[in-house]
Amino acid sequence: MTTSADVALDIVKLTLPAGLVLYGMFLTAKSFLAKDYDKKILELKLKHFDTTIQLRLQAYERMALFLERITPSQLLPRVNDNEMSVAEFHAFLLNEVKQEYIYNLSQQIYISDATWQKIKSSVENLTSAINDVAAELDQNAPSIELARKFVEVIITSGTDFTGEALLALKQEAQTMFG
Repeated sequence: MTTSADVALDIVKLTLPAGLVLYGMFLTAKSFLAKDYDKKILELKLKHFDTTIQLRLQAYERMALFLERITPSQLLPRVNDNEMSVAEFHAFLLNEVKQEYIYNLSQQIYISDATWQKIKSSVENLTSAINDVAAELDQNAPSIELARKFVEVIITSGTDFTGEALLALKQEAQTMFG
């Protein structure tokens, strides 16, 4: 005759191995799911990294183009209108630089603070120089007078308003992508 102790022992003999197998399966499934989860996270990070790299590269390209567009040798011929007065051309130049700057302002989030400060300094120095030259001239004179005087000031002073910022931008881009 079997006693309740024998029945309990038989139940333990059957359930203990089944429980151990079930626990082993749980650990295996958990490990598999953890690896799959880690793999998915890595894929998302790589995708995000690729997107960020593309955005940063575009930011460097846009800021280089911005600096080239506000370089006086590019800016003056592009926007000069012989029908304007010095006062009108002065306002138009400042507005053109400001609009270019505002258009590219969002790119600063992809550029280091040091390089962004050099870009801002370039814009400020250029704006200040335009104001200084315009202040020396008759406001009713033709716009070509402002352009001529500005080029003269640049040549005599040897000032390169955008060169330092453009060099810093190129160096930073080469460090990131080179």
